[in-house]
Amino acid sequence: METDKPTSSKTRNARQRHLMRQGRTRQPHVRHAVPMASETSTAIDNQRVIVVWLKRSFSRFGAVTALSLMVLLIVLIGLQLLSGRIFPNVWSLGVSLGNMSLEDASTRLLEAWHREFQIELTDGERAWMVAPSQLGLRLDARRTAEAARAAGLSGIPLGYSVEPVVNLDSEIAQAYFESLTDEVNIPSYNAGFAWQGEQFVGVPGREGRALNISDTLSNLLEDSGSVVSRQRLELIFNPLLPEVVDPAPYLEEAHLLAGQPFTIAAYDPFTNEMQNWAVHREDFTSWLEATPNGLGIREVDFSSFLETQSAALNLDDTSRYFDSEESLGRITAAVRSAQSSVPLRIRYYPTTYTVVSGDTGYRIARKTGIPFYLIEQANPQVDLSVLSPGDELNLPSRDIVLPLEPISSKRIVINLDTQWLVAYENGQEVFSWAISSGIERAPTSPGVFQVLSHERIAYGSSYLLCDDSGCGQWEMEWFMGLYEAVPGLMNGFHGAVLLPDSTYLGGGNVGTPYTLGCVMSRSEDAQRLYEWAEDGTIVEIISSEFAPQSDLGRLALGS
Repeated sequence: METDKPTSSKTRNARQRHLMRQGRTRQPHVRHAVPMASETSTAIDNQRVIVVWLKRSFSRFGAVTALSLMVLLIVLIGLQLLSGRIFPNVWSLGVSLGNMSLEDASTRLLEAWHREFQIELTDGERAWMVAPSQLGLRLDARRTAEAARAAGLSGIPLGYSVEPVVNLDSEIAQAYFESLTDEVNIPSYNAGFAWQGEQFVGVPGREGRALNISDTLSNLLEDSGSVVSRQRLELIFNPLLPEVVDPAPYLEEAHLLAGQPFTIAAYDPFTNEMQNWAVHREDFTSWLEATPNGLGIREVDFSSFLETQSAALNLDDTSRYFDSEESLGRITAAVRSAQSSVPLRIRYYPTTYTVVSGDTGYRIARKTGIPFYLIEQANPQVDLSVLSPGDELNLPSRDIVLPLEPISSKRIVINLDTQWLVAYENGQEVFSWAISSGIERAPTSPGVFQVLSHERIAYGSSYLLCDDSGCGQWEMEWFMGLYEAVPGLMNGFHGAVLLPDSTYLGGGNVGTPYTLGCVMSRSEDAQRLYEWAEDGTIVEIISSEFAPQSDLGRLALGS
């Protein structure tokens, strides 16, 4: 039986080539049918045709769509351009300006600018809100609206913000920054001290900062539009270095001073009122600071205390106050001399006076206790000889007649109605006698004054002593100046007056008005007063026109 003989691959290939030349091939036996090579090509070709058709169809459809969209977009842009309106989704100052005309956009921008727009000033830690007008910024609404329109389609689809067009008045900006310094500056802190329970410790000094107006203004000038867009301006500061950082060298001295009670005596020389305040240990310690010249007073903390005390004073009389600079100088001097108390003077603001029926300039001077010429100086545009009820006059501070440091322990009271003098020391009467004041043509001015000068012998004259040969001169013993009746003419205390004819004014008597404005005592009494009353001693001259101002004035009125 014949069997197939194994054949080599070379033989098989040769046979297969022969069969193929005859148009016959041998079909292999397989378990699954697979496409023939020609069928596979056809399928692939068909797929390629479909893909190409789809691509061509889609391209034709996309081109039509894109063209349609482009035409539509051109039409919309044309309509928008023809309408003169701003394109959608364009903003400025937080205001949507889309589809607005230039006029409407300008109006809306100005409304936002004036009604609700603010700029934040910041130092990185703190913030202050300010209207742009306070910084000298002015919005050019029309140009801003034109810039918004020029932005075109920039706002589609994500939106576009136009930087506003603004103008800056640098003088207004500088003035505002200068007004802001007290609020934004942080003073440097010299080394100080504190109590931790019963332990007294030093507190190291620390740096402060001051607004650099020039650099801040330069930044605003260079970048105004951006500042407005951000609604934010960074303030620029210069560092302020403390004079003393280490408290250790001053610790012992400060401890000795802060460890004892400290009092403030506030004196009103007009009312003779003395208020004594015991300062809390912690408060006093907080005032102390180390300076290159030794211990001093921290101005900010002490001024805060003074403001509180002034507010208490003003509950009774809004014209009274403490002078901060004067008070700081006094307490600093007390600390450096290791004193445990300090006197402060209560001062008076200038006030006004409303004219009533019957008033004249001289009558107002006698009612207020302020010499007539000082009222004239305070009202240079007013004719004091022609006054009507309701007119308002300026009155200088009462302090103008008390230029020296008041001697609080001594007070002289003159009663013009009774022609009597009483002197007090520490509230107790030490002198009391009759006097002679000015005659009706040259009256003594009522008011609260003080001894300004001492002259053993003084000289004076008057038109009453003038004749064809000239004007004579009188001589006064134990003269103490009180106030100027007019500039250069001082009224005051004195003893007997020796006239040019070698007689004495009033015959040497007192008790009736004899003088030309001064207060005359008998010479032996005048000498006692002269030697007792230092410069600065308060003199209260009362009358029916000028009521007593102090407790001692009221006491003398009844004597």
